[in-house]
Parts: sequence; structure tokens; C-alpha cells
Amino acid sequence: MAATPDVLRIADCRQSAVASLLERYGLHLRVCADGQAISGSYWGPPEAGLVGNEVFARPDTPMHSVLHEACHYLCMTPARRRQLHTDAGGDYEEENCVCYLQLVLAEQLGELGRDRMARDMDSWGYTFRLGSARAWFENDAHTARLQLISWGLLAQDGQPTWRLRGAGSTINVCPA
Repeated sequence: MAATPDVLRIADCRQSAVASLLERYGLHLRVCADGQAISGSYWGPPEAGLVGNEVFARPDTPMHSVLHEACHYLCMTPARRRQLHTDAGGDYEEENCVCYLQLVLAEQLGELGRDRMARDMDSWGYTFRLGSARAWFENDAHTARLQLISWGLLAQDGQPTWRLRGAGSTINVCPA
């Protein structure tokens, strides 16, 4: 990537808060040193990596990437989760659910929030039919929201249930 967009990076956030958020789902955040390779990164550095239940990053990894990869883990089936290494896979429907859920979870991190996450997603190059992540979330993402509810990841009020798809019960490893 030639130009690096101005997005919030993991170094700009309280890593303990990010780790605690991920731990609620049984995920572990692993932050390596500047310049090191990022295990499980499908797109290569500085993008986050995903191997099993571990999300890998380094200080320059964008927060949208950390949450995006984490949300893939949350949205995938248990069978895919058991074999997970680098390529989260998934289809168009799951990708929409991942984007929706990362915007929801951004609200759980004070430094980030939904508005900043949406701006960072737009800046990085995510594309949505309505032209922006925020417009999509507010006006065109109802199918993704309903799917997340049906998978048990969101409650009817749109709040996280702290469950994984197919888990059946709350995974609350580290209560908020």
C-alpha cells in the first residue's frame, strides 16, 4: 500500500481494553513488535492476522482490521473456527455481518466508537452500496442485522450477546 490512510491504530488505543473485549469471546490478542511479521495476516502487514482463537497485530495495525478479523471468528461456523488459519473465508452474507458487527463492537471501545470506525473503514477502502460505512449501517444493513440476531450474536435491541455463532450459550470468559 503506497499511501497509509490516517486511521486509528492499535497503538492509539488502550490495548488492555481491546484485549478484554476480545477475551469476552474467547479470543486472545497478540501484539508483536514494530516491523515484525504478523502471524496469520491474509493481506500482509500491517493487517491483523487470525490463527485459531488468536488475533495477531503490531502497533501499526489498524483497529478496523483487528475488529474485522475478530468478527470473522465470531461469525463463522464452529467447524470453520476449528480449522482457522489465516484465511477466514466466508461468503458475501458473512462479510456483511462481519462489517456490521465490527461497527457495533467499536462502540465498546471508548477511543474508537462507531463514527470513527465508519470513517476509518471508508478511508481504508471498504466499499458500500450507499457510498459510506455509516450510510450502509444506518440505512441498508438490516439484512446483516437480522442475520446476526438469528445467529445469536446480537440481541433484538442490536446489542452484543457475547456469543459466538453456533456456540449456543454465552462465552463470557472475561466479564466487562
